[in-house]
Amino acid sequence: MAIRLGDIAPDFTAETTEGTIAFHDWKDSSWAVLFSHPADFTPVCTTELGRTASLKEEFDKRNVKAIAISVDPVESHLEWAGDIADVGGTALNFPIIADPSKAVSETYDMIHPGEGDTSTVRSVFIIDPANKVRLTLTYPKSVGRNFDEVVRVIDALQLTDRATVSTPADWQPGERVIVAPALSTVDAKEKFGEVEEVKPYLRWTPQPGV
Repeated sequence: MAIRLGDIAPDFTAETTEGTIAFHDWKDSSWAVLFSHPADFTPVCTTELGRTASLKEEFDKRNVKAIAISVDPVESHLEWAGDIADVGGTALNFPIIADPSKAVSETYDMIHPGEGDTSTVRSVFIIDPANKVRLTLTYPKSVGRNFDEVVRVIDALQLTDRATVSTPADWQPGERVIVAPALSTVDAKEKFGEVEEVKPYLRWTPQPGV
């Protein structure tokens, strides 16, 4: 069964490049980006994991842990780590799960049937501190992911968790946001101060906390 938004992310125990982990314990009340890649020593995957390693400081600021997975064994992941560092310019600084049994990949529906093999597609799960799945993305094997978008979505999720606002199309941190429909315009002005009503259902306000 597919994992839906709001579901508790399935827990698992697995071998990784940083030893054996129990996923929920490893998260330890942080956000997590769990993402699959088709195979080690492949070009797109090497650029993606290199980009993820370069984002560690940004993830740390947001209380986010990254963790990757493929069906390759730990030994392959560890050998590949040197290439990731060479290409991305940053040493591997997050764990890669080894899933040769495909137990985790199948639980998270990461296997793409009909593609001629049993490798994982490019799935992304953003999971909050309460272990709830907050966003899912799936890319085909030929298309590299946009990790700037992953960071942007985390910013949007964290903002909308702490304030009664929504983010508009193409929103970037620091830009104005939308007052949540559940809040009246009167209450919004009392709460946020500046509110621009474009339509009764569309009210803009500066991003709270900026």
